Amino acid sequence: MSEFKDREIRLFRSFLETSKNAVFFGGAGVSTESGVPDFRSKDGLYNQRDIRFDSYAPEYLLSHECLTLHPNVFFEFYRQKMDTRSIEPNEAHYALARLEKDGKLSAVITQNIDGLHQKAGSETVYEIHGSTKRNYCTRCLKAYSADYIFESKEEIPRCTCGGLIRCDVTLYGESLPEKAVEGAVNAIQKADLLIIGGTSLTVYPAASFIRYFGGDHLVVINREPLNIHLREEQDLFIQGSIGAFFKVALK
Repeated sequence: MSEFKDREIRLFRSFLETSKNAVFFGGAGVSTESGVPDFRSKDGLYNQRDIRFDSYAPEYLLSHECLTLHPNVFFEFYRQKMDTRSIEPNEAHYALARLEKDGKLSAVITQNIDGLHQKAGSETVYEIHGSTKRNYCTRCLKAYSADYIFESKEEIPRCTCGGLIRCDVTLYGESLPEKAVEGAVNAIQKADLLIIGGTSLTVYPAASFIRYFGGDHLVVINREPLNIHLREEQDLFIQGSIGAFFKVALK
């Protein structure tokens, strides 16, 4: 017996069937179903007590300031908490990749930094908070593999030129990557169906991107209701697991 209503499944399928340009906008809830912790929930990364980092505010540990002033602390936290290399995509990631392959989805916009959408097979992905799968030298911009920081024997990883090697992730205090933002906004503006999943829409400026949507239908799939206006006849809110819903609605 499905936890989702027949009406919800029928409407979602009809929206998708009539759509010519669907776009997905997702957040941490997409990857928590793979075992990646989010940041702010009860069991999230910022609420996992660790005596090594108790003297620092959670946001500080992933900030540009911490990377600059206390790189040893930054890299210890990063290596301990941000390594998702062994994590596998879940049903939501694979469903979105299939929709793109079938020509029903034109882009995935993600706030996540784990690279699981690409691992599942999605090709057009706008990572508006960057990715742990890319590293580079801050001095010469030489690219380094996804494994480099996690496997480096150096407390603070250094390039052959002497520059600091860092992750290509948008840290607190930094601007979002211009190219990814431009692609995301452009995709949302052109979409006739926008599917929002696994996000509370509380992290700005990323959450403000949906104001660019003026298409036919908006679908929200989330475990908790969002503070967002939904049009009675045109839009749809589905409460529950995004992976579970896709498994039922897209079979």
